[in-house]
Amino acid sequence: MAAGTLLFFLLLSLLPHSLSDNHSPAIPANELVALLELVGGLLTDHGWAELHPHPCTDTPWPGIQCEADGINADVLHVTGIHVGVDVSSSPPCKPSAFLSPSALLHLSFLKSFSLFGCFLYPNNVSLPASFFNNSSSLEQLILDSNTGLVGEIPCSVSNLKRLRVLCLSQNAFHGKIPPEIGSLESLQELDLSCNRFHGQIPDEISGLSSLLIADFSSNELQGELPASIGSLHSLQKIDFSFNSLSGTVPPELGELKRLVLLDFSHNDLTGPLPAALSGLIELEYFLMESNPLNSSIPLFLAELKKLQVVGISDCGLLGSIPSFFASLVSLNALSLDGNRLNGSVPESLGLLPNLGLLNLSQNQLSGEIGFSEEFVRKLGKRLDVRDNRGLCSSSHKYHEDSYNLECPPCLGSTINNGSNGSNSMGGNNGEEETSDIGINPSSNINGVACLGQEFCFQFGPSFLRLLSFQVFAMVMTFAV
Repeated sequence: MAAGTLLFFLLLSLLPHSLSDNHSPAIPANELVALLELVGGLLTDHGWAELHPHPCTDTPWPGIQCEADGINADVLHVTGIHVGVDVSSSPPCKPSAFLSPSALLHLSFLKSFSLFGCFLYPNNVSLPASFFNNSSSLEQLILDSNTGLVGEIPCSVSNLKRLRVLCLSQNAFHGKIPPEIGSLESLQELDLSCNRFHGQIPDEISGLSSLLIADFSSNELQGELPASIGSLHSLQKIDFSFNSLSGTVPPELGELKRLVLLDFSHNDLTGPLPAALSGLIELEYFLMESNPLNSSIPLFLAELKKLQVVGISDCGLLGSIPSFFASLVSLNALSLDGNRLNGSVPESLGLLPNLGLLNLSQNQLSGEIGFSEEFVRKLGKRLDVRDNRGLCSSSHKYHEDSYNLECPPCLGSTINNGSNGSNSMGGNNGEEETSDIGINPSSNINGVACLGQEFCFQFGPSFLRLLSFQVFAMVMTFAV
């Protein structure tokens, strides 16, 4: 109470400047008091009010945004608050940072609220249920990288009817995902990754009719995938990796005609995968690594002509490598390692024009490798056929400076003079080396990740939200 009274009298001293005779736009008194109270509970700078009496006009404060009232142009409303270590020229959050429930209630025009790395362990803070009220104008709630942000998602989250983005990534939330979240019909992005949520994914998720991105990765979720996900026809990314989900993949997911990325890797899902997934006609990234599928390579992949990355490592896959992969001309990376695949390696894989990574290691493949020398040189260390006892190569076909295949020469082939016989990965030298990874974070917004000179990704904030981390992890495997 004393702190609120002090802020009120401080505000009174500033009002003659905020509401000057020339009718310059100003923030209403109750909103300014709430803003000062909220920021005062978060930041270490106690002189914030004195230095920034007009946070949206004459003395702007980084991270604070305002908009003119729709009726009275002389009135400004606080519509955006962003606090965190990524805000330039802003003081850091204090070790005892807290959220003021009363301040949040009085900022009724707030559309975007984001906190990045503000609540850090051992300072434990939970979300006040009163923050989620019926009168809220909130459209974006982003709470990222707060290791001291604990507790459950309040059921009152269902009150945020205008919410489009709910990002609660890399915090310490626990408990179950509240089924009330399914009433957020305007929600387009739901990111609950890297927390400690447990229990099942609620069937009520089917109510998120506008959802584009669903990321529940790196939690402790269990149970089966709800078939109701198949009704989310706008979905473009679904990432449920690194959980304990079990059962089979429901065929209803084949109705997601706009899906670009599917990542179910590192779960306990069993096979076979339903043929109905051939309906994922826009799919570019298919990641099922480390699931006990124990079945053959799914034939429906042949119908997904836009595939760029396929990762089905460590899934107990049986049988041979089908020839249809040669028709997937957009394929950049194919990872089938750690399975029980047998038969020969299709030479047609070497004809894929965009292929930059091929991992067939730790299988039961046999026969002679028939790739061209040009293909072997292009991939370098990103071609891995190790630990297939039945594979061999014609040593005269691959010169020493491009030979990265760790397999013995076929019977009757001639061993190159000067070869040490080890044929270990890493045989390239000089400018032919293509395995180095270079990450160039030119700023905190954009960056480039490269595998040599021919396999690079350029990324920015929206790209990272859409693309799964597992895509990068898979294609960078060979740099280790």
